[in-house]
Order: sequence, then structure tokens, then C-alpha cells
Amino acid sequence: MAMFKAAAIQMRSGMEPERNVRDMEALVREAAGQGATYVQTPEMTGAMVRDSDARNAVTASEDKDIVVAAARRLAGELGIFLHIGSTAIRRADGKIANRALLFAPDGGLVAAYDKIHMFDVDLDNGESWRESAAYEPGDKAIVVELPFAKLGLAICYDVRFPQLFRAEALAGANVLSAPAAFTRQTGEAHWHVLQRARAIENGAFMISAAQGGKHEDGRETYGHSLIVDPWGRILAEADHDAPAVIVAEIDPAQSQAARGKIPNLKNAREFSLETERYASARFKGAAS
Repeated sequence: MAMFKAAAIQMRSGMEPERNVRDMEALVREAAGQGATYVQTPEMTGAMVRDSDARNAVTASEDKDIVVAAARRLAGELGIFLHIGSTAIRRADGKIANRALLFAPDGGLVAAYDKIHMFDVDLDNGESWRESAAYEPGDKAIVVELPFAKLGLAICYDVRFPQLFRAEALAGANVLSAPAAFTRQTGEAHWHVLQRARAIENGAFMISAAQGGKHEDGRETYGHSLIVDPWGRILAEADHDAPAVIVAEIDPAQSQAARGKIPNLKNAREFSLETERYASARFKGAAS
């Protein structure tokens, strides 16, 4: 597979999809202008909206969504693969999916992935999140065969579930992704180590565009979009939380080389798990 230039776009999406689409378009054009043929946007590109009524008001079906329409047009006009890290899409059953979409240089939809793992947590700074109350989880992992790489799709909180990325790597993915809207607290603690760990343990590139900064709905995200090589080295980073474009050359042969040096994908073995119970002995003189 040939080398290619990849870009990750860092955004600060607000509550109005129209404005977010304008911001996305400007950044995608900047990335394409730097020679990127694969461009990735962050999770919730279309809108960052905590209030359920407001979120419902701006969520549309895929055929009516303005992010989807803009992405089709941009991919076709610029001749790039455009990966919308995710946006809220209303499904046919009326439920909402946190959905990634990948568009080809002809504007056609190549693949879609609905986020599997829901961010349902209570953080020690008082933040509480119940993503499952807003979105219906997916149940299918996706690997896409592109002309230059095999791309594994994932979204944000998925990055904490290594079995998903291992399954994609075993299916041939040599580029993995986790576009995100990490909270500032969790990002400061874990963002870099999780991205690098998923790359190292799978011998794959990791490309993760991120949301960053203080959003209109009150949440604060970490930023620091990353492109990591199969050896865990950071090739490009937006080392802040402001909107930005980062670009790196990707050589898929490096994935094959890393897997040759550390062949853990081949060396994995099936095993059983047993739990042993320690029965404490009664000491002499202990009370009965």
C-alpha cells in the first residue's frame, strides 16, 4: 500500500450545525491545501448540545443532515477521503446514533459506524455523563479497505476498550482511529497514553481528531488531536485546545514492519481463567 498524507482537524463545535459546518469546511479545505488525501474531523462535528430538546431539534436523518451533505460535496470537490469523526444522526426507528461516516473522492458514502461504547460515568470533579440516555449504541465494528490502507473505525470512549481495536487489527486494519470529544479532566489524565497504547499493541497508526476548548453548552474538551505511528511515536499533535489542522505522512509499510518486530498479533493464545479461593487457616490461640 502506498504512502499518503493524513490530516486530523481539531474543532470547537457549538450548538448551531450551520456554523459548525462552515468551520468544518474551512478547516477541511486547509487540510486538502496541505496535500492531505485523508481528512478526519472530531466526534460530534455537527453540534455539541447537552440539552435533549435542543439536541433533538438539530438532529436529522442521514439524507437530510447538513454535515452529511457538506461532507459529500467537499469530498467530491477536493478529491479526498473525508472521515466525519461523528455526528448525531436520527435513525429510521427515531432513535439517535453517534455515527461516523466516511466519504470517497467521488462524494459517495463508503462506510458508516455507530459508536458502540456509551460514556456513562460520574467524574470526581462533579461532572456526570449518560451518553446512553441520548444515543443508541451500535453493535458492529467496521474496517474499511481504502486504496492506501485498511482503516478501523471507532469513536472517543471506544478507545478504552482494547478488544475493539484488536479485532480490527486482526481483520487487517493498519490505521486505527478514535475521533473524540474527551473531557478536559479525562484527557489530561489518559488521552496520550491511550492513543499510544492502542497504536503500540496493534502495530498500527492511530489518527484521532478532537474537540477542544470551552463549548457553548458548557462542557470543556481537551483537544490535543494526535497522529501516532505503530511504534507509539507522535507524528503530529495540536498541543492545545484551539481549532487547528495537523498533517503527517503515513507509510502503511511501517505497520507491517512493527508487527514483524513485535508479532503479538500472531503470538496470542487462547486461555482459560480460573479463580482460586484462599481459605485462611485458624491460628493457634485465636478466639473461637
